[in-house]
Amino acid sequence: MSIEKATFGAGCFWGVEAAFAAIPGVTATAVGYEGGSLQRPSYQDVCTDQTGHAEVVEVEFDPERVSFEQLLEAFFALHDPTTLNRQGPDWGTQYRSAIFIHSPEQEAQARAKIEQLESEGRFKPKRIVTKVEPAQSFWRAEEYHQKYLAKRGQASCHI
Repeated sequence: MSIEKATFGAGCFWGVEAAFAAIPGVTATAVGYEGGSLQRPSYQDVCTDQTGHAEVVEVEFDPERVSFEQLLEAFFALHDPTTLNRQGPDWGTQYRSAIFIHSPEQEAQARAKIEQLESEGRFKPKRIVTKVEPAQSFWRAEEYHQKYLAKRGQASCHI
C-alpha cells in the first residue's frame, strides 16, 4: 500500500479534520500550521494573524481507496472557498482557503478542479479565492487540537 499526503486549509481545522478523517481511504489526519514564516509556531502565534500560517489538515490517504480528486471534492464541499481569509465567524489569514500541493500532479488536479468549478458556476456570483501553494513545513499543532471534536464527543462544529 502506497500512502500519499494532501494538505488543506479550509478555516478552523477542528471540523475539517473530523470530516476528512471520516472519508474511507484516509489513513491518518493531523492538524497544524503551514505557509508562514515563523519556525515552530504555536496556536497563540498563529492567532495573532502575523505569522502567515494557515490552519491546515494534513491528510494521509491510500490512493487505491480514495483519489486526490475525491479529496478535492470534499474540500470544496466543506467550506466556502469564495471568502477571503474568513470562514463563518472566524477571520484572519490563518483561516484562508488553501491547497498545499505535494506533487506536480496534485497541482494540476487542484488547478483543474478550481477551473471546473468556476466554469460550472457552482459558487456564482462569487469567485473562488482558494490559493494553490507548494507544501512547505507542516508544523503539527498542540496535542489538545488533534482530534479535538472526537475527544469531546462531537461530530462537527460551525463549518
